[in-house]
Amino acid sequence: VQLQASGGGLVQAGGSLRLSCATSGLFSNYARGWFRQVPGKEREFVAAIRWIGCSTEYADSVKGRFTISRDTAVFMQMNALKPEDTAVYYCAASRGPGLKPLSDPALYQYWGQGTQVTVPA
Repeated sequence: VQLQASGGGLVQAGGSLRLSCATSGLFSNYARGWFRQVPGKEREFVAAIRWIGCSTEYADSVKGRFTISRDTAVFMQMNALKPEDTAVYYCAASRGPGLKPLSDPALYQYWGQGTQVTVPA
């Protein structure tokens, strides 16, 4: 199973980016998530989507600004970016079972390599 995240970059505060995560080799889909991490801090939940039904969850810090969606890949539209959104963003995939919350990193068996998002102050 491979996850390939892309779309990160440098953007001014208030700007937008769209992250993509392509997955190959996974034949049982339960959910996909985006997490982010800054040096010295734990990985933080950002957003997730259940594969069947496409229900979504968001961290309070990104509600109303970020939108997760999917077709065969998973996307995250990030609007109104703030300096505190600066982080390495990781996509993750879960084949299930769904016994943990979408926000729990332990739900996800597979992780991508990360893509850097930088929003200068």
